[in-house]
Amino acid sequence: MKEDAATGAGDQTGQISVTIIGFALVVGLMVAAVVDATALYLEHRRLADLADGAALAASEGVQRDRLYGQLGGTAPLDANAARRDVARYFAEASVSDVRWRIAQAGAGVRVELVRTVALPIVPPGWDSAVTVRSDAGVVLRTE
Repeated sequence: MKEDAATGAGDQTGQISVTIIGFALVVGLMVAAVVDATALYLEHRRLADLADGAALAASEGVQRDRLYGQLGGTAPLDANAARRDVARYFAEASVSDVRWRIAQAGAGVRVELVRTVALPIVPPGWDSAVTVRSDAGVVLRTE
């Protein structure tokens, strides 16, 4: 770096290029973060919708004799029937890349879904896939 004797300023040739490249990298990382976050948000919403639909399908596993025999309580759901109905729901919806399980939750059931999502933009050092989870529950109340 040469210094100008009259002004004391050094030679700044090429310094703007470094600054522009630095800003471009920062903007690129920001764009990647926003695109990836948006993709994950939308995928989580899709998974939440699937979980809601699966919970509704699981409600078909109600023990019907208990549903119509009482008022003011809850109608117990059969977890085995719920598993069968949820499996049918996913087969009809052509969903194959979602891991799911049914858990008994008192008189109701809880459907838990897990899906691995590939990120659209993967900067160096980031994981290329993220696990997204969602769940929904159903309890049938008789009134």
